[in-house]
Amino acid sequence: MTERTTSSSWAQGIVQALESAGLDCRALFAELGLDYAALQDPDARFAQDDMTRLWHRAVAVSGDPAVGLNMARQVRPAALNVVGYALMSSRNLKEGFARLVRYQRIIAEGADLDFQPCAQGYRLSLTIQGDRLPPAPQSAEGSLAGCLTFCRWLTGDALRPLEVCFQGPQPADLEPYRQLFQAPLRFGAPRYALLFREADVNTPLPTANEALAQLHDRFAGEYLSRFADSRVMHRARQILCRLLPQGEPRREAVAQALCLSERTLQRRLQEEGGSFQQLLDDTRRDLAEQYLAQPDLAPLEIAYLLGFADPSNFYRAFKRWFGVTPGEYRLAARARR
Repeated sequence: MTERTTSSSWAQGIVQALESAGLDCRALFAELGLDYAALQDPDARFAQDDMTRLWHRAVAVSGDPAVGLNMARQVRPAALNVVGYALMSSRNLKEGFARLVRYQRIIAEGADLDFQPCAQGYRLSLTIQGDRLPPAPQSAEGSLAGCLTFCRWLTGDALRPLEVCFQGPQPADLEPYRQLFQAPLRFGAPRYALLFREADVNTPLPTANEALAQLHDRFAGEYLSRFADSRVMHRARQILCRLLPQGEPRREAVAQALCLSERTLQRRLQEEGGSFQQLLDDTRRDLAEQYLAQPDLAPLEIAYLLGFADPSNFYRAFKRWFGVTPGEYRLAARARR
């Protein structure tokens, strides 16, 4: 699986947060074998697991498990790369959060964001995915802290969420959390989340600028194209190829293999111009051609290799793909040789 990465701008925000807590990040980077100078390179990316190791080491050195909350002191548009400016130029937080979800991978590929209406208002949910190492809770806590502080800065208002949710257990010292979030805290929740009033997310932003928002959308789209080698569609196709001989793969299984939620998988595929069902159909069609080129594979065997429990469904799909039966296709292919 392709290694998840974090942008140098967000990594720099983490470093500044840790340094504001009195930590020597140059020394930490040297100890962990990380390139401190790369923080100044706008195109540099840091491995997700390296950021996890940095958080763990920062907690060990500082003795402060709430050190992630220091992200609240650092977040400004530049820390979020072009995404920060896109959010800033949005009409309101509702529109801005939609952009944040759409372009989140630019900031950090390990974050799985979702923004949805709920009974009380709107919920911005977050899950941090690790690679080989489980993610540090400080990463998610820092993201919540930074996001809320950025929203307060954008709106010019002491924005208070209806609730702030944390996946982990309640910490021994709640005071830093109470002081920062100024909202009811819930621990042991399914996901990290900020719950906002509907009125708060629909309030016009003083920095709104439609022309700039469209410009930043273009820049963000171009930036996302740099991740062509880690396109979700390509990775999902590889997983489908592996799962098909076991039966028709479920979207849930593919999402789990990619360490994504089903909703995020569908959204990523849509961003790349496809859908799960279309990808499954295209993968089966391409494999069918490859398998039919192998003379020792009977159509019945190919049907099962493509995950069809009922061979008649394979024959119908094949006729839809190529306009002929598998046997006719194979005969025509032999005649062309």
